[in-house]
Amino acid sequence: MIQKFNSRGKFLLTGEYLVLKGASALALPLKLGQSLDVEELDSSNNRLLWEAFRPEGEWFSVTLNRETLEIIDCDDQSKAEKLTQILKAVKQLNLKVFEGNDLRFLTRLDFDPNWGLGSSSTLVANLARWAKVNPYELLKQTFGGSGYDIACATAEQPIYYQLIDDKPQVETIDFQPSFSEQLFFIYQGQKQSSSKEIKAFLEKSNPVDLQKDIEAISEISRAVPKCESLDEFAMLMQCHERIIARCIGQEPVQKRFPDFEGVLKSLGAWGGDFILAATKAPENQVREYFKTKGLEVVRKFGDMVL
Repeated sequence: MIQKFNSRGKFLLTGEYLVLKGASALALPLKLGQSLDVEELDSSNNRLLWEAFRPEGEWFSVTLNRETLEIIDCDDQSKAEKLTQILKAVKQLNLKVFEGNDLRFLTRLDFDPNWGLGSSSTLVANLARWAKVNPYELLKQTFGGSGYDIACATAEQPIYYQLIDDKPQVETIDFQPSFSEQLFFIYQGQKQSSSKEIKAFLEKSNPVDLQKDIEAISEISRAVPKCESLDEFAMLMQCHERIIARCIGQEPVQKRFPDFEGVLKSLGAWGGDFILAATKAPENQVREYFKTKGLEVVRKFGDMVL
């Protein structure tokens, strides 16, 4: 018998960084995600077999001792070590989860793991459902973060996500912009370490100093789904970028593309992963512009967002 699980990737449209301090964030679950198949084998050789696939084929494979979760064999040491950390955290939350016969795990990503769409969060969400443990607690013990990506993993539509007294509050919303044909996602070509960015932000930020910014970002998050025009939406994105830029001491991504006809906004950790483009320019012009900048991964809003 094979147990099957699937979780969705994510984009954080508003609230990056400040969601960690209690701001209300607007998060978008994606059509792309990661699946997990778990099979209990007939054998009892004290083995746990793990095979991971990405769109272009096999990603990595690991064989572990089922009881101790020590590495027996692997083709990527760093990935194997990270996986064992995650599985040990799973075991801490459910001591009996790996008891019984040998197990085979098979994961399949719908997207390039370098894109930052949630290769970690979808894995955590899938494992948590299989092991019947709290996904937010598992995230806390492994990658850290606000948990909005865990909420997106099982969401069926866009959500508001907020931490109140460090507890996740999730509210589904209707966000189907009439101008979605004028929204594009562009991959910047380098994966950002969310955990590293989060650590740096938390170390230098003072919650008291940020209160007005938290309130402003929350207001923007609540206003975005009500936008009836691209201009209104673009204005909110520009305002959001200015606030976050001031909070983290970095320049908005628009500064890197000053001649772009439209508004650009970072998604998630600044400096890598995807950005959002809101523009009245035709699709072919948008693609050609970013191609000249060496960025060829351009996706339409409707092709990505659930």
